Amino acid sequence: MSRAPSPRQQLSGPDAIAAALDAGAPVRHLLVSRAAQSEAVAALVERARGAGARVQETSERDLWRMSAQSPPPDCLALVGPDPAPTLDAALAGDGAAWLLAETSYPGNAGFVIRTAEVSGADGVIVDAPFDAAARRAALRASMHADRFMPVCFAAATDAMEAARARGRRLLAVEDCGERAPWEADLCGPVLFVVGGEKQGIPVRVLEACDAVLRIPMRGFVPAYNLQAAVAAVAAERLRQDALRP
Repeated sequence: MSRAPSPRQQLSGPDAIAAALDAGAPVRHLLVSRAAQSEAVAALVERARGAGARVQETSERDLWRMSAQSPPPDCLALVGPDPAPTLDAALAGDGAAWLLAETSYPGNAGFVIRTAEVSGADGVIVDAPFDAAARRAALRASMHADRFMPVCFAAATDAMEAARARGRRLLAVEDCGERAPWEADLCGPVLFVVGGEKQGIPVRVLEACDAVLRIPMRGFVPAYNLQAAVAAVAAERLRQDALRP
């Protein structure tokens, strides 16, 4: 069995990143430890900037949290699509994208953004009445996953119309659904839609979706945290994707 490749790749250390630049790979973002003093890293920074990559000095703790290796290297790079904060970028791929329709809490939105990025999503669209401070709080809670994946703030109707134009199916996740995620086909280009913590997905948005999924619940508390619901669906999609020939 095989699985679809992730739209993004993490490269670790100066040698791997330099090789990617040599090959003309789309290096988009370079994270460099503030404590790094080597000539190799300094030369790499100049090369990455010359290739159009965004270069960011960061803490060793940030590299430790981001790195798939232990101990982390002095630098990490993102190779893949441009993580521009636009609707076009968020929907440009042929994998999963997520729409948060009228979510209320910046922290929850941030946790969802992080979960979506970890699962390899193409992008996240947030339709929420967040001011500039709330948007910053959401991105901070996401571990600034917007550095690596498109995250944009746009109206749900615009996002759904754009997704349709790109051939994406619209799958809602709501407690009125009739099928569990593992009873539906979650593969291919999809826009998953989740709603606010109190009112759920607005009716006008829900009615425009192709299908509604429901994650089973058995407890007294009537709903999962938004991040948990997104994680359940994202993991099921990855499971299904891994089984595709």
